[in-house]
Amino acid sequence: MTKQGKTRPISGRILARNTVYNLFGQGLPLLVAFFTIPLLIRGLGVERFGVLTLTWMVIGYFTLFDLGLSRATTKFVAEALGKGDTDEIPTLVWTSFLLLLLLGICAGVLLTALTPVLVGRVLEIQPAMIDEVKGVFYILALALPVVIVSTMLRGVIEAGQRFDLINMVQIPAGVLTFLLPLVGVHLGFDLKGIVLLLVAAKIGTSSVYLHFCRKVVPTFWSGFSFSPAFLRPLFTFGGWMTLSNIVGPFLQYLDRFMIGTLVSVSAVSYYSAPFEVAIRLMIFPTSMIMVLFPAFSALAMTSRETVVRMYARSMKYLFLLMGPLVLVMILFAHEILRFWLGADFADKSSLVFQILLAGMILTPFQVSVSLLHGLGRPDITAKFYLLELLLYAPLIWFLVSRMGIAGAALSWTLRAALDTVLVIFALARNYDISFRDFRENGFFSGILALGALACAFWAISFFTLSDTLQAVFAAACLFIFCLVSWRYVLDSGDRETLSMGRLR
Repeated sequence: MTKQGKTRPISGRILARNTVYNLFGQGLPLLVAFFTIPLLIRGLGVERFGVLTLTWMVIGYFTLFDLGLSRATTKFVAEALGKGDTDEIPTLVWTSFLLLLLLGICAGVLLTALTPVLVGRVLEIQPAMIDEVKGVFYILALALPVVIVSTMLRGVIEAGQRFDLINMVQIPAGVLTFLLPLVGVHLGFDLKGIVLLLVAAKIGTSSVYLHFCRKVVPTFWSGFSFSPAFLRPLFTFGGWMTLSNIVGPFLQYLDRFMIGTLVSVSAVSYYSAPFEVAIRLMIFPTSMIMVLFPAFSALAMTSRETVVRMYARSMKYLFLLMGPLVLVMILFAHEILRFWLGADFADKSSLVFQILLAGMILTPFQVSVSLLHGLGRPDITAKFYLLELLLYAPLIWFLVSRMGIAGAALSWTLRAALDTVLVIFALARNYDISFRDFRENGFFSGILALGALACAFWAISFFTLSDTLQAVFAAACLFIFCLVSWRYVLDSGDRETLSMGRLR
């Protein structure tokens, strides 16, 4: 394999800038959704809006049919770019493209076959809407090959660290996901017409991704071929990713199922509302992890020092960013829920909210999962998920039976703690990361500063103060935390990186 072209250097400036791009790419559609969903409910009616949300869910679920090949393609393309060995990248990408196109067609055929059963028996659909909903699902079945291939094309662009191009597409595409149905309602379209608009937008998105792949791989269009040699590495890596993608959502939703079974369906609402707020904080680690995975894939086997620096400092940045926000939400959990959902929810869900938020403090350690995948070891995290499932199911049953929804929140946080311990242990064994690596990159200094802030907030909550006084003291503590972190926790390299400068 020969070297061809010049790959973009992976620097702190690029990683920081790409993370900011991802924050906007995920945050702006969420903001649009917040304002448009009430309008869609009024325009479509509750039942038709429910069908629309099902279409979004079906698209998300059937992307499992990519069998992890999209993630595998990102890893191997990033690896090749990192080494400067680019001659075989077009063959790798087109092999993956053809495999995913075939899998997308199979997924479409399966959805077509299942549609009469889903609409006629599984889903409670009004008789007058059955034909309309069947039409929606048939349209989705035709669109699935495009949806699945699009994920892989995006992955190729991620491998080249071109998140500017990705979010140039992702931001308008995410916004259109909510605006196009409003346009359809205004024009008097039925659900089939609205879903056709969404499918057309998805085809446009995929076409742009296909065009942008050439910016990452200049020989993309000239290297069309299929190579069976890539099948084994793609399916091996992708198979473990698929297992994680199946077990992971099951772990995420098991708590609500247990609450509905052991407590009551109404109790699910008192748990789900704070959970949905807490889980939205994942936007911060997710935005960074999306950037770090291709970076780790490119550098893991060639530059250990750079990878360890990126790993430890990325987690430090996430703790310094997320930690204060989570602590503020813990301190004012009751007030937040009272303002958002009313006194009844605040009284019944505040403790749940605080326990879940305590678990969210650990989410920066998810960077460890990204590094394990970059090392080519998705099997480790998949096995951990299976182990956690064996332990989590009886734990959540026990705690929910005795503590209700607070027990569900505690079990979720304990699982997050276990997952953290497991991935840190795995990295210590597979990449020889030690306490010294964390200390040299200022990680423990950040944890110490965050611990001091937590103690200060605990002291504020200990005294009976008005909400205004609590807010004033909390703001003063946050100001001191920021000053101390900038002066004593962050070094000159950190400050340069966070100001979009180049990492030394």
